[in-house]
Amino acid sequence: EVQLVESGGGMVQPGGSLKLSCIASGFLFSNYYMSWIRQAPGKGPEWIAVIGRGGYSTDYADSVKGRFTISRDNTKSTLYLQMNSLKPEDTAQYHCARVDDPRLYSSPLDYQYWGQGTQVTVSS
Repeated sequence: EVQLVESGGGMVQPGGSLKLSCIASGFLFSNYYMSWIRQAPGKGPEWIAVIGRGGYSTDYADSVKGRFTISRDNTKSTLYLQMNSLKPEDTAQYHCARVDDPRLYSSPLDYQYWGQGTQVTVSS
């Protein structure tokens, strides 16, 4: 059974930082691209970052480029998202997700496996 469990969310002031983690199980983690997807209240899901199998290739949505960094540790089956310079508009539930078709990584509705998510709230 594929399981993805996120942690590390919380409340932070604008300009602050958080680091999210996602522990994967039930599949060979190093065989898959992985993404972070977020969903703000009342809005649809937004893909924000993807990382290749070896961790050397990444891509970001324009909304987070230059502020967020995706990384992975295949020895620990863990995905990370370092978030810096956080803004109120970054407030959302953050999910890690397995990429089953690398051609569709930026399309949130094409993901089959998501974690339950971790809440990030940016507020003063």
